[in-house]
Amino acid sequence: MASTATALHPQFRPPSHPRAPRRIRTYPPTLRFTIRAAAASTSAPAQREAEAGVPWGCEIESLESAASLERWLTASGLPEQRLALEKVDIGERGLVALKNVRNGEKLLFVPPSLVITADSEWTNREVGEVMKRYSVPDWPLLATYLISEASLEGSSRWSSYIDALPRQPYSLLYWTRTEIDAYLVACPIRERAISRIGDVIGTYNDLRDRIFSKYPDLFPEEVYNMETFRWSFGILFSRLVRLESMDGRVALVPWADMLNHSPEVDAFLDYDKSSQGIVFTTDRSYQPGVHILWEEI
Repeated sequence: MASTATALHPQFRPPSHPRAPRRIRTYPPTLRFTIRAAAASTSAPAQREAEAGVPWGCEIESLESAASLERWLTASGLPEQRLALEKVDIGERGLVALKNVRNGEKLLFVPPSLVITADSEWTNREVGEVMKRYSVPDWPLLATYLISEASLEGSSRWSSYIDALPRQPYSLLYWTRTEIDAYLVACPIRERAISRIGDVIGTYNDLRDRIFSKYPDLFPEEVYNMETFRWSFGILFSRLVRLESMDGRVALVPWADMLNHSPEVDAFLDYDKSSQGIVFTTDRSYQPGVHILWEEI
C-alpha cells in the first residue's frame, strides 16, 4: 500500500499566514545581474554545462517560440491583447503596451483553463495518479508535472508553453558552492541560496526514494533526475504566482509570466471574478511601446 506522506523541505511548505497574490520572490534585481554575468563568464562552468541539461525549452530571448505560444493561447481562448511580446531593454523578452494604458486598468484576462495548478490534468494519467496517491505538496507536484509534460513533447497540451520556457533559467540552483562563495561572498542572500539549493536537492531525493524508485517504468531516471528538477524548480522560482482570490492557489500563468519584475512597481496578478480571468491591474499609465513591469517582492 502506498504511503500517503511525502517529506517536504521547508522552502516548499505552505505559508502559515495570508500573502498577497504576487510572484514568489526569487532574488533582488542586483543579484539577477550578478547571475547573468556569471552565466556568461568563463568562470562559471556549471552554468554553461547546464545549458544542454534539458532537451526542451528555448533560449531566454527567443521571440519565435513566444510568438508560437501566443498563437496557441489565442486559439485556446486568450482574448485579444493590449500588450505585445518584444525584446526589451534588459535584453530579454517582455510585454510592451500596444496602446495607451491607464492607471488602474486591467490587462491580460488569462482564462483559468490556460493556467497550470496542482489540479491540472496530467497527459500521462498514471504518473499523475501516483503523485496524488502520495499526497505530494504543490511545489514538488508542479515541478514533476512540468517534467512529465515536457518529456511528452508534442503529445502534451502544454507543449507550446514549454517550448517558450527558457532552457536554462537564471537561477542560483545551477551554481556550485565554489561559485556561490566567489560571487556572493558579502551578499546577504548567500545563506538563503545555499539553503534553497539544499532544499531542492533534498526534495528530489525524497521523491526519488519514496516514489520514483518504486515505479521505474513511470519515472525513468533519464527523464526524472536532478538536472530536470533543477530546471523545473528554476522555472517555478521565477514564474510561479500565488492567486489570493483563488484561495491562495499557486499557479503558472502562461503569457502573464512574460511580464518582468521591477522593485519600483506596485502591481500584481490575481483572479478577477467579474471577468473570470487572471488579470494584471496597472499602478500607472503606459504609453505605446513602453515596457510593462510588475512588482518584485
